[in-house]
Amino acid sequence: MGPVLTEQLLLKAAGDEGLTQASFVITRLDRPGVRIAVQPDHYFYPASMIKTPLALAALELVQEHVLNLDETYAVTQANMTANDKDSPLVPGYVAALHQLIELMLTISDNVATNVLFDALGRERATQIVQQQFGLTNTAFHRKLSGSEPLIVDPGWDKVHRNSHTAGDAAKLFELIARDEVPFARLFRSILERQQWNNKLPAGLYPGDRFAHKTGDTDEVTHDGGILDTQEGASYVLVVYTGMVSNDTNNAKFAPFMSSIRPYL
Repeated sequence: MGPVLTEQLLLKAAGDEGLTQASFVITRLDRPGVRIAVQPDHYFYPASMIKTPLALAALELVQEHVLNLDETYAVTQANMTANDKDSPLVPGYVAALHQLIELMLTISDNVATNVLFDALGRERATQIVQQQFGLTNTAFHRKLSGSEPLIVDPGWDKVHRNSHTAGDAAKLFELIARDEVPFARLFRSILERQQWNNKLPAGLYPGDRFAHKTGDTDEVTHDGGILDTQEGASYVLVVYTGMVSNDTNNAKFAPFMSSIRPYL
């Protein structure tokens, strides 16, 4: 048995690489009781991490036969905003629910997210994730904007922001890994096709697999998901930071991951 990761070692690695103002959760899934949590319930704006619980709410409604994965939705101008990757979603495009979920998670499509806000309803989605899955620090309040000016959102109360803490993100990834959410295998397979891989994955070993989601704005940068190591161990690993998402700060995730990876 090799060296064991401790909170002290984790915080030293984070400090050495400049990952400050941060929440961390690392849970080993194949060995009970192994968990490190640093400020798991601290509020950082979740940015695109909010898309993972939104997908959960959608899949739960499919499980309940309220929605259907093949059900289609037309994209309207009201839901348009900027994306960092090319998207097929333009006004008039008709997308199936499964395509909206795929785009929302794999390329972090903001338009798909806004369409799903309308399809699910933010209050209903919040109730599902809080009451049925125990994500009590998660709530959907405002549609997403990829750039300034912010999208016009008449359904927003102009007070509350979206919420999804590192602790809730870790809990959701664990539920997915343990097949305790609807369509868990589909959910995980979509996360495995993540196209934003410049943070934690850049510090992993070649044989590792990381099904994950990222979040980025001008005030936060996050990454988290389900890690299967090449040695056969399984973890949930979530890192939230209160640092602006830019090339310099995002590049700090890889050496941090490299520093703690020998302990996993």
